[in-house]
Amino acid sequence: MKTIESWNEIPEFDDDKEEADFWAAHSLDPRLMNASLHRPNVRESTTITLRFDPQMLSRIKRLARHRYLNYQSMIKQWLSERLEEEISKFDSNSKS
Repeated sequence: MKTIESWNEIPEFDDDKEEADFWAAHSLDPRLMNASLHRPNVRESTTITLRFDPQMLSRIKRLARHRYLNYQSMIKQWLSERLEEEISKFDSNSKS
């Protein structure tokens, strides 16, 4: 069984069977899950409301269950990762 050590190693799935086959042969590195739970720089949270298409939310929840994550935590992790990517791009472009 292959251990997933980065969220980027998880592909987009076309259907449930493809996703099930992937997870039958792969597992998450516990350090990856722990890293997403322990963010020392976060001191407080602010509650916001986001509206999702019901189908999209259902797909997010299903994916989170397969990763043994809370769907809200997974969404926050995705946003955090994307924010870092965007800031990195912004910083490299502003130096040019």
